[in-house]
Formats: sequence, C-alpha cells, structure tokens
Amino acid sequence: MSIMTSAFVDAAELMARVQGVPDHQFAVIEHPIASADMAGLRERAELAAAVFAEVVLIS
Repeated sequence: MSIMTSAFVDAAELMARVQGVPDHQFAVIEHPIASADMAGLRERAELAAAVFAEVVLIS
C-alpha cells in the first residue's frame, strides 16, 4: 500500500505494472501537498489512514 497524490496516479500505476504488481493499491490524496496548510495536511492524512485501514481490514 502506498500514498500517492492525484497528480501522480498514472505514473504510479504504470510503475506498479512494470514492476509486476499491477494490483498494488494506493491511497490517493489531493495534490499538491507542499502548499497545504496544517488543516489540509491533516485532512489528507486522515483520508490516507482510512483507505489504509480499509485495505488492511478487508484484504
């Protein structure tokens, strides 16, 4: 499981396929993060944590 910003999803999916793990799962968060304030970063982190928990508990 990885965390990826929305701007890099296509590249990440391609890399996963090339490396032989086409079903690799990503928590996709809003891009960019560099200019996000603390509230924006917290929101993105909570979203990523929820996706991670879902993957771990369901898989």
